Amino acid sequence: MIRVTAHAGEPLDELLWRTVGRSAVEPVLLANPGLAELGPFLPEGTIVLIPTVATAAPAAVPLLQLWD
Repeated sequence: MIRVTAHAGEPLDELLWRTVGRSAVEPVLLANPGLAELGPFLPEGTIVLIPTVATAAPAAVPLLQLWD
């Protein structure tokens, strides 16, 4: 698990992109009870625990070609 400190007024999505390079809000909210109640912008100094499942690369999605 990664422990990250939020910047002032930083949204959770932005914090995740800054630290792990992707957005994985659901597992992070599950790992941090009460985090959603802080609102859309995190207060400065809020500690956020990012579980390893949120840092894993997303599964490959097959390419769908609509036109030739």
